[in-house]
Amino acid sequence: MLIGASPRPGSIGRVVARNLLAGDLKHGLYFVNPRHSEIEGHKCYAKISDLPEVPTLGIIATPPATIPGIVSELAAKGTRAGVVITAGLSADIKQQMLDASRPSLFRILGPNGIGLMLPHLGLNATFAHRGASAGRLALVSQSGALVTGMLDWAAARGIGFSHVISVGDMADVDFGDLLDYLAGDIKSRAILLYVEAITNAPKFMSAARRAASVKPVIVIKSGRHAAAAKAAASHTGRLAGADDVYDAAFRRAGLLRVFDLDELFDAAETLAFVPRLSGERLTIVTNGGGAGVLAADRLADFGGQLAELTSSTRAALSAALPSTWSGANPVDIIGDADPARYARILDILFGDPTTEAVLVIHCPTALTPPQLVAEQLLSSIKSHGQTSVPVLTNWLGDEAAESSRKLFSANGLPTYETPGAAARGFMHLVRHTRMQGALMRTPPRMIEDQTFASGPARLIIKQALADDRAMLTEAEAKEILKLYSIPIVPTEIATTPVEAGIIAERLIGSGHGSVALKILSKDISHKSDVDGVRLDLGCASAVRLSAEEMLTRITKLNPSARIDGFTVSPMIKRPRAQELIIGMSVDPTFGPMIMFGAGGISVEVVRDTALALPPLDMQMARDLISQTRVSRLLAGFRNRPAADLDAIAAALVAVSAMIAELPEIREIDINPLLADETGIIALDARMRIADPSIEPCTPMSIQPYPAHWEKRLLLDNIGGLVLRPIRPEDELLYADLLNSVSPVDHRLRFFAPKTKLSHKFVARLTQIDYAREMAFVAIEIDTGRLLGIARFIADPDFVRGEYAILVRSDLKGHGLGWQLMRHLMDYARAKGLQELLGSVIAENSTMLGMCKELGFTCRTDSDDASVQLVTLTL
Repeated sequence: MLIGASPRPGSIGRVVARNLLAGDLKHGLYFVNPRHSEIEGHKCYAKISDLPEVPTLGIIATPPATIPGIVSELAAKGTRAGVVITAGLSADIKQQMLDASRPSLFRILGPNGIGLMLPHLGLNATFAHRGASAGRLALVSQSGALVTGMLDWAAARGIGFSHVISVGDMADVDFGDLLDYLAGDIKSRAILLYVEAITNAPKFMSAARRAASVKPVIVIKSGRHAAAAKAAASHTGRLAGADDVYDAAFRRAGLLRVFDLDELFDAAETLAFVPRLSGERLTIVTNGGGAGVLAADRLADFGGQLAELTSSTRAALSAALPSTWSGANPVDIIGDADPARYARILDILFGDPTTEAVLVIHCPTALTPPQLVAEQLLSSIKSHGQTSVPVLTNWLGDEAAESSRKLFSANGLPTYETPGAAARGFMHLVRHTRMQGALMRTPPRMIEDQTFASGPARLIIKQALADDRAMLTEAEAKEILKLYSIPIVPTEIATTPVEAGIIAERLIGSGHGSVALKILSKDISHKSDVDGVRLDLGCASAVRLSAEEMLTRITKLNPSARIDGFTVSPMIKRPRAQELIIGMSVDPTFGPMIMFGAGGISVEVVRDTALALPPLDMQMARDLISQTRVSRLLAGFRNRPAADLDAIAAALVAVSAMIAELPEIREIDINPLLADETGIIALDARMRIADPSIEPCTPMSIQPYPAHWEKRLLLDNIGGLVLRPIRPEDELLYADLLNSVSPVDHRLRFFAPKTKLSHKFVARLTQIDYAREMAFVAIEIDTGRLLGIARFIADPDFVRGEYAILVRSDLKGHGLGWQLMRHLMDYARAKGLQELLGSVIAENSTMLGMCKELGFTCRTDSDDASVQLVTLTL
């Protein structure tokens, strides 16, 4: 239904009407405009209430002031969703529109977009100048103007879409909602996003991670260099540019980021046809040596690897090729290669178990039509039973090569116009495969001796806030690091230069060769900026004189600064240590971010840092370290041994826990953090804090492990248990649990016979999104065995959740299932879930009995009499 259809030339209402009529949706298409009885030969109704049936979707192209009333009418009619094309809505009208939609859960796309296309249904509810052909790509764009350009680009290349969605201002439906829907859409093989800005980052991250785990999601983000400078107290706050934060968020969600439209569609085609690689080494076959070298060079530019040909493969190639062949990878099969020669070479490579991916290049010659070589390539792939080795193609040339490229696309082979684009396409596969592996990877177990004492840390912060301070002192910041198991250099406070000399004399006399002296002031964050640091002082008099001189100079330079005294620390001399920085700042969109990189006083000049969203585990921390150039130094070189990477990673995990448990912290700098083969030690630290009740903080984009929902209990005939939220590393315990479940119980739980569950399946059960789901595990304290699990997965609106429970067969009837379900119900209530529901096989009398005792209502599934649907209103 189009409200605002118009016969006026040049109006949006007329263009949208014509686009709707040009589609296949003639039945059920209604126009509404009180001034016309017919538009474009199609009947027009005066008002919404006159329609003979309830429309599924309302398209609104009327003046802004009319929109809240129209939304209210549609909702009252029973329509569930609308697309508001109108631009120029004031904040007040937008709010009225949302207020009108909420009572009936009416969802709104827009306003200020060009509309919606569903090519498989023949729906073109846009004012775009052309429609889209049906295909397997879903396009979601924040720019309506860009959509029209992308439609032209795609049409010229024969690319079709499952959805084309212009989100406009995202007053209601946003990227998170659409990713949730498209993740489960079977028509969409890949999702393309054009992003200008993200709203509701936690919802976006949750939906993006879900979507990326099942299909490629490719994103292009505009405004990469438009970030405003931050006024921050820390290096981290100054270095964490907005685009770096988006990059970290996309990486954490498993989204493949690209940087222009050509790359966007190339990546979409590649990943739609080849969703995953088994290896990262590429073999290039070409009839033109120069083209092969260009591809190899670009592959190296992108950080890719050429495959090393085995001796047996080289021998087989030498026997099949002229003596002038390249003898290596790229495999130059010489310019006179005919289809048969291509076939022989591909047979050899497909038969080599070390071949991981092949790029086939054809340069035009007068000897062989390119189409014949293309047909032979397809025949060779078919003869090898649709080989599992991914094949990419680059047919150079224009008209003669175009038909070959279309043939490849029609047969599911990625194809590119240049060798460089082909190399980039292969690296899209590599990056996507790595991200998929990271999403499904089983993390290492937590470090057993890493303890976090959040209670005493809160007292330090509470006292500082009571003193009306935004910055902790160096000593306070270091004490919090110590409470989170990060090694620190001992620090003592002196109120006068004389006292500083006395402390230094004691430290030097106890075996420390020299000391470091620093100014202590609540008003001076970066001590080096005011020359407030003296290092390697070897006697008490030098410390006293340095303190006197420092006090005089700083008081003169900054008379308003409150000087509290000095800190004196043993001088740490680790000549082979690397200076690092670990930091944290709060991004206004994505919330807290963790930074790691090369440290020292030149950190902002060197700018060798990387960002990550917390929470982190040990593997994620190692991944963050690897994104920096300094990681190569930490790996060891010449006579310098590798640094203790586990200790660095553990410090990053500790900072991650600190962020989750201490929401008052807004910025952290641990700089320098010395790291060598013996471990790490923090020489300096600063923290900025704020009272969350006065200065609210953007929440974490990814909900951390809810440790406060851990519970200990004692059950008769079982013993001591811990009920706690599931953790990713619990995958390692799953095999024993499943082995303990009888075939009958397995069928009652999974509705299927007992089979071996894949790593990917179990990873999805253990690597959950705490924002959308919860699973509580029962762990036996004495043995660490996994005894049972209860879980629910909520709908995107967090209104209803579907639950499931599994207990070891030998422990049924001892109350464990009851305890797990009660704990799950308590959590669901606390989080605001309104309803728990489940499907139970009718013969599962034990589960049905427990459900009734817990207050669930039961009814027979109308689609399957063997299943009972159970529901609990919370």
